Amino acid sequence: MPRDLQTELGRAAEFLAAARKIVVLTGAGVSKESGIPTFRDAQTGLWAQYDPQKLATAEGFLRDPSLVWRWYDFRRKMIRDIKPNAGHFALAEMERMFSQFKLLTQNIDGLHRAAGSTQLIELHGSIDRFKCFDRGHSAQDVLFELEEPPLCECGSLIRPDIVWFGEALDGHSLQESFRLSESADVFIVVGTSALVYPAASFPLVASDHGAKVIECNMEETPIAEVADVFLEGPSGNTLPNLVALLKKVRPRNHEDS
Repeated sequence: MPRDLQTELGRAAEFLAAARKIVVLTGAGVSKESGIPTFRDAQTGLWAQYDPQKLATAEGFLRDPSLVWRWYDFRRKMIRDIKPNAGHFALAEMERMFSQFKLLTQNIDGLHRAAGSTQLIELHGSIDRFKCFDRGHSAQDVLFELEEPPLCECGSLIRPDIVWFGEALDGHSLQESFRLSESADVFIVVGTSALVYPAASFPLVASDHGAKVIECNMEETPIAEVADVFLEGPSGNTLPNLVALLKKVRPRNHEDS
């Protein structure tokens, strides 16, 4: 049965108004609203002949470091000209309304930070950071627009500091994300297919521990099985409306008792 969006927004606002601990998980759908194509979208130009999922692997990097380096340089330059959308800004504003708020994102583009979010865990890293391939230590002052990845002082290749397919998430970030999910009063899922684990398990864990789950997506995902509210539509529309309703019942900078 179709759900009335205004009714669902009202229910979501009520859940948030009664909550103290808020956790949000965002995925590629939020970035796509700003114009960033997802890995599942068809590629254009030079990159149309390559499978991006093969480029986003350690094996692909070792097989052709130059190709993978140039692929990420292309994406980095594309992202540089893209701005956060209304959904990003709404989440940054929501953060300021709660003393216990955390945003978990699978996105590597930095748009949440650009919108003003500070309570943030970048689960898959950042396209603007780099690290040593062999030892994993951070690499600073990497020059852009190189044809080949530079070398670390230890002699290893420098790679983007992001989690590629087949790699594990940072242990500390993963542990903290599960801890936050277990203690959340409300867990909001935005713009994710809920197919990539372990992130897709966070809302399930939150639901198992009594949290209200709000899904904000263009269509229902497997999260619908545990979602208490479904906000259908682009986050750039639904999230600003949700924040506007929430402000009527929960003042900005509300201090939790």
